[in-house]
Amino acid sequence: MGLLVPIQIGKYPVIRELGRGMTGRVYLARDPFGGREVAIKLVSTEDIGNPEDRKVFRKAFLNEASLAGKLSHPHIVGILDAVVEKAMSYIVMEYVDGSTLDQYCSVDHLLPLEKVVEITFKSSRALEFANHAGVIHRDIKPANILMQSNGDIKISDFGAALLRDTEETQLTGVGSPAYMSPEQLREQPLTPQTDIYSLGVVMYRLLTGKFPFNAASKASLIYQILNIDALPPSVHRSNLPAQLDSIVLCALQKDLSLRYRNWNEFGRDLTGAFKNLVMPGENIPETEKFNIIKSLPFFRDFHDVQIWEALRITAWKKLPKGTVIIREGDQGDCFYVLAEGEVTVSRQGKPLNALKRGDCFGEMLYFRAATAERKTSVIASTPVTVVEIKASSLIQASNPCQNQFNKAFLSILIERHG
Repeated sequence: MGLLVPIQIGKYPVIRELGRGMTGRVYLARDPFGGREVAIKLVSTEDIGNPEDRKVFRKAFLNEASLAGKLSHPHIVGILDAVVEKAMSYIVMEYVDGSTLDQYCSVDHLLPLEKVVEITFKSSRALEFANHAGVIHRDIKPANILMQSNGDIKISDFGAALLRDTEETQLTGVGSPAYMSPEQLREQPLTPQTDIYSLGVVMYRLLTGKFPFNAASKASLIYQILNIDALPPSVHRSNLPAQLDSIVLCALQKDLSLRYRNWNEFGRDLTGAFKNLVMPGENIPETEKFNIIKSLPFFRDFHDVQIWEALRITAWKKLPKGTVIIREGDQGDCFYVLAEGEVTVSRQGKPLNALKRGDCFGEMLYFRAATAERKTSVIASTPVTVVEIKASSLIQASNPCQNQFNKAFLSILIERHG
């Protein structure tokens, strides 16, 4: 590796160095065609003296490079490009403005409980998405989960990942021992439950600032992971709800039949804990929004990625009984999905219909024009929660997201006129 910051790597002009390690450096660069900033991991194995270590590192690099363009998810750092050459090898990644979760793993710098549950939930959705794509991460730890400046998270570093559809020999003995599942330490066949275990360790650390197993040597650590049950997190932080103890300890079960069997089970319990932690009010947390949307018939055919995108273009409102949501004759530029409660639809003062949770109203504007005159009035007959979507925002959404909305609207039209 040269001592000076390169002016350009491939087609990417370099802005500055972001960090360095034993086997390479990471640079902030500009994507001239995409018009965005990217992070480039430029690697070299020249400084690795041990040939076996050099081989393992190269394998990990190729592993991660092979995922370029394959894991597109709001909570996974996107791998945009990869170049593997003798003179220079590098991976181009989405640039994440933020830092890792490591800084929130000390007892004097812990996050609020609801934030820990939110991070764990979003991580679980990302890892489930990766699993459906045939990928098991195998190295989940705070250093591989990035928190953006807006508080959102992204999982990074799939160099140790186990890829289902590949003819290549998979890496063994990789990962960080403190976060490894018992089956990973034994080098047994792995399932997504190994990532569930590792995420459970991350959750333990974020809640307490401590590891579930504390050992003076690697041998002692491995023995404890294989043979000793972890203490409940509340032993280290007395104000933790029993529900969080139960979730973490279930994720850390050594017996696979007692551990969460899949990400849906894990996510369900995290959702329940989140609801109990967050006080009711006007603001609806993003994790709760995700689960509400996922449960509504209108969104039943949306994939997780499309639901996350839908969340970014929606406004959520809690309204009291009697609120006029749409007034006949007014100009409108949005439509609504009813998340909770009931509304009455009327024209010229005469009731036409009653809509319940999951129903959509005002959507005809999307097909007519950005702004049009309302033909009916819609009034909350109970306290309601509505999801408001501006037609102009939806038009700017990705094609897959728009297509799902169009399919949902078509289903509504068929049901109403069938």
